[in-house]
Amino acid sequence: MNKLFMILACIGLPLSIIGSIFHWSAVIMFGIYCLTIIALAGFIGRATESLAIVLGPRIGGLLNATFGNAVELIISIFSLKAGLVSIVLASLTGSVLGNLLLVGGLSFFIGGLKYKRQSFSKHEAQHNAGLLIFSVVVAFVIPEVFTTTMNDQDTIFLSVGISIILILLYLAALLFKFVTHRGVYQSNNKQKENHEEEVPEWSKLKAIIILALSTIAVAYVSEHLVSTFNEVGETFGWSELFIGVIIVAIVGNAAEHASAVMMAYKNKMDVAVEIVVGSTLQVAMFVLPILVLLSLLFTTSMPLVFTWPELISMVTAVLLMIMLSNDGDSNWFDGLALLAAYIIMGLGFYFI
Repeated sequence: MNKLFMILACIGLPLSIIGSIFHWSAVIMFGIYCLTIIALAGFIGRATESLAIVLGPRIGGLLNATFGNAVELIISIFSLKAGLVSIVLASLTGSVLGNLLLVGGLSFFIGGLKYKRQSFSKHEAQHNAGLLIFSVVVAFVIPEVFTTTMNDQDTIFLSVGISIILILLYLAALLFKFVTHRGVYQSNNKQKENHEEEVPEWSKLKAIIILALSTIAVAYVSEHLVSTFNEVGETFGWSELFIGVIIVAIVGNAAEHASAVMMAYKNKMDVAVEIVVGSTLQVAMFVLPILVLLSLLFTTSMPLVFTWPELISMVTAVLLMIMLSNDGDSNWFDGLALLAAYIIMGLGFYFI
């Protein structure tokens, strides 16, 4: 997988620059940009993982929170700048659905094919369940319900207030997990010992340099990717909702998705579930609120208001994941149920 990312990056980045200069077809460039971003996301993930091992779990947790969804955050910022608010909201919806149903489903399914029963921390699952209910069901449904009788200015004011609350709670969750209750709910000591024995792939300096260069490259490619959305949508008959929910969400989280499935295959389910649920919480409680606040700097502000198909899909995904993971066990059939739900929702968004 690492070799594949290296090849894609070495080929895709030069082609991205050349194609943008000579104005190649938007459809062709869309494919090149997507593959290049996926490859660069792989380097961001590896650099972050190395730094987390070198600097310890506390700073590592902060790094994962910051860079875990860096690609999607960058794409969304350029989309906001272009006034594509609906695509940003759709991509964040797609990230929640993709993490919980697609990645969670693949992790449970592939891991379950190798092991009949896989276990992970029940306490962690129950803690995450509460945060998922708050961040998606409470923080996303409430604005939709109360803004039906509000004007645009009041809607933005409410969205900003909720965004600030979400960010503060997310920071408190990091404090709870990495400082005040660090290790209290660990499933076993063996995992802790294995974590301490991990050897980083890259040195601290090399990881920082690669992380910086990859982030700059992603920013460059993302800006050009956003400019292809309209033409690609017209060519394939894709709506902005489908592009955001399915395409942008998968591209923005591809490397992270692969890591979760690989951890499940190695029977490291605590890590796999942490990637799946942790990334979802990052999107709902940090990335989205930050984007709402940043949108105030652009021509078009983004309210924290989703469409009903987006809301119902996210709430359903959250409840299904909680029901299947709250017992701290998983198997291939649980994974198949999550994947089936993702396919059904994907078909729905395609035909909207």
